[in-house]
Amino acid sequence: MIVVVDYGMGNVASVLNMGRKAGGDMRLSGDPAVVAAADKLILPGVGAFDRGMENLHRLGLVEAMNQAVFERKAPMLGVCLGAQLFTRGSEEGRSPGLGWIDADTIRFRCDCAGSALKVPHMGWNHVEPAKDDAMLNGLPEDPRFYFVHSFHLACNDPSDVLLWATHGVRFPAGIRRGNIWGMQFHPEKSHRFGLALMRNFVSLPLPCSSPAPFPACC
Repeated sequence: MIVVVDYGMGNVASVLNMGRKAGGDMRLSGDPAVVAAADKLILPGVGAFDRGMENLHRLGLVEAMNQAVFERKAPMLGVCLGAQLFTRGSEEGRSPGLGWIDADTIRFRCDCAGSALKVPHMGWNHVEPAKDDAMLNGLPEDPRFYFVHSFHLACNDPSDVLLWATHGVRFPAGIRRGNIWGMQFHPEKSHRFGLALMRNFVSLPLPCSSPAPFPACC
């Protein structure tokens, strides 16, 4: 069962539909017990960083996600704001993030006067794989995805970067650390490219039962 975490901050209907189209056994839940027991998790997100963290804590979902991701090693996919919440924090607000990735969330710096580049970064953009990964198997040629964001991840460990994109600056469009993946774009809005990525997530092995330590950046 793939659980889409319901914390009031995501385009959950589209995520569920894309997951089902990719062959996933999808369920939407904000119940900590269901989240903690999930085979795989998707953390979607649209909105403000601080509000997202506030909702996760208020609903008791941080502890549940930690249990699933780090004790049971359930694969976790963060989408847009969901991926940003994996970092230590964001320039958008003051709340600490989950701290799962050695990274921060920063604002695009390319909206100066006279620049043709606009913030938010909105629309289709090409991505460049940084390394081989099961999540990228079989992607169509010239992969491109749909983005809507004013902030992006800045990774301190280059080995965490899975995909690059460029909008004025080169930024991580996708990250991976262990069983944690994060995508700055919206797979659920990215047609055949997003469907291929979601199929890869659905096909990932189920978690093992052995516990694992929390990442070093926490």
